[in-house]
Amino acid sequence: MKQHPEVNEVQEFLEIASDFEDPLEIIRESLSNAYDAGATEVVITIRDSAAGSDIIIEDDGHGMSRDDLKSFFDLGNSRKTDSIGHKGHGTKIFYKSDRIVVDTAHNGSNFHAVMDRPWEKLNEKTLPEYEVSKTDTRPGNTGTRIQISGFRSGEGFDPQSLTYDKIHHYLKWKTIAGSTAHFFDDSQREMEVVVDLDDEIDDTRDQLTTTNQLTFPREQLQPSTGEFPATRMCKHYPPRKIEFEHDEGSSTVEIVGMIGGKDARNELPTYGRHSVQFGVWLAKDHIKVEQVNEVLTHDNEFIHFFFIANCQDLELAANRGKVRNKASSLYKTLKQELKHYMTKIAEDPWFKEDYLETRKRAQLRRRAQSQTTSLEERLESIDTNDQFKPTNRSEVLLALERSNNEVDNSITVKEYKADHEVPAILLDDDTLRTSHVYVELTEHFEDDYPLGSADTILCWSYGDIDILREYERNGYHGGDVEIDLQDNQIIYHHEDRHTVDIITVSDRLAALEHQPLTSLD
Repeated sequence: MKQHPEVNEVQEFLEIASDFEDPLEIIRESLSNAYDAGATEVVITIRDSAAGSDIIIEDDGHGMSRDDLKSFFDLGNSRKTDSIGHKGHGTKIFYKSDRIVVDTAHNGSNFHAVMDRPWEKLNEKTLPEYEVSKTDTRPGNTGTRIQISGFRSGEGFDPQSLTYDKIHHYLKWKTIAGSTAHFFDDSQREMEVVVDLDDEIDDTRDQLTTTNQLTFPREQLQPSTGEFPATRMCKHYPPRKIEFEHDEGSSTVEIVGMIGGKDARNELPTYGRHSVQFGVWLAKDHIKVEQVNEVLTHDNEFIHFFFIANCQDLELAANRGKVRNKASSLYKTLKQELKHYMTKIAEDPWFKEDYLETRKRAQLRRRAQSQTTSLEERLESIDTNDQFKPTNRSEVLLALERSNNEVDNSITVKEYKADHEVPAILLDDDTLRTSHVYVELTEHFEDDYPLGSADTILCWSYGDIDILREYERNGYHGGDVEIDLQDNQIIYHHEDRHTVDIITVSDRLAALEHQPLTSLD
């Protein structure tokens, strides 16, 4: 007996709705639906109140029939065939809320639909219901109004986190408001998008108004006159349609983009980390989906490029966050075509000889200027009347070499390995001696090194003598220690007796300058 596999409807609704986390995805879905409904204007209002936040989307499109309204609430039952998001998944994001109210006017009828507590019911394993009522409306009265109350994102919807700037960047980066379709179709319908936030959310302006068209920063082929003349350079690359064959048939990719410096790129909208949002983007419905920067050759930094490659034969995941048919011949061939195209773009003489060379010369000037400034600061910091005082091991060794010019017994460094516990081997009176090296003698004890591991401790000075006396009183590594600063020795008694000589470089230099030796006690 043959049987059909069964679907847990509640779980499917729950899973699909759960794929959407960002409340701004409500706006993305609503804009797509409004455009598909032929709207020329859509107004998005977000209100914050103690009773819960409301997101209201109103458009002047042709509205929904009763069957369209059924598809709006159904899962995977879209009546659309050649439009944005025709899978019927997108509107399920509205289910993550406390209440959905739809009013839509179509062909002289107004349908009013209400669904209460959809998210709560899904989580109670109950399929939510909605109620529809119909009234007459005057002919020509069209449009749709959707009100979502109490939307639940992953961490709770907090309208206070929204700003006009944030929404504007999201619109231009993630939704049809950032569409590149107008580059390829002069007749593409322009849709005005208005966003209205409560003053308590953002009172920096009355409204945000934009369109459904992405534009590039103003073209500037010549360098600026400033310190970094390439940063505002920008070149547009006109729309290009490329048809290509693959195992599943033939497809078309529509590419448009720009190359520009940092200041030019800063004029583009971004959503997320600005520095990683450039390069080459795949798009469907002329809305960016995901990057394919691997189509750029390795010797080109992706950040200079901003290209959008639209292919309607790409298949997207339900939340439109990624391409689903990456294993297909279509996807692989598309990437090959893009790589070929981008290689030709990267060979543009303007890019290689004007823009990159201008940028390189500015970087070299900046590096030289930085080095000069650093050296000048170091020279200014040195007062020739100040007594030299080392700040690290290498400078202690440098001071030792300097002291050899005047004192009778020369001590030279035969080997120095900074990463070794006992780093130096000194030649002292024709004898090789292993040696620790410190700026201050106290560092040897603070670093907890054993006293029997070297013949000598080379240091600039003793450091805090009270600390050394403390070790004498309390012992060191289970033995007795005597620090004889008069004879420059450390005598360590444990099972055996071991003597470590101390060489204080500051005293050697003081001697050659006829200055009194450091008081040792």
